Amino acid sequence: MPDTVDTATALLAAAAQQGPGDTLRIVLLVSIVGGALLAWFLLRGYRTDDSGDAGTGGGADGGPSGNTDRDASA
Repeated sequence: MPDTVDTATALLAAAAQQGPGDTLRIVLLVSIVGGALLAWFLLRGYRTDDSGDAGTGGGADGGPSGNTDRDASA
């Protein structure tokens, strides 16, 4: 029985010396996934989707052809 106790003690001591390995991996993985989701969320507002425009020509002054409802600064 003492061999089992010594082995368990040695394994627990070795596991305690590993440091924050698993925690650091989880934090890094969550940070990378969160950064990708944040980039997707921010960049999706900047895409230009002109496939729904019937007339692709510009207006009389060369600007957009009347569909300015989705452009907040227009």
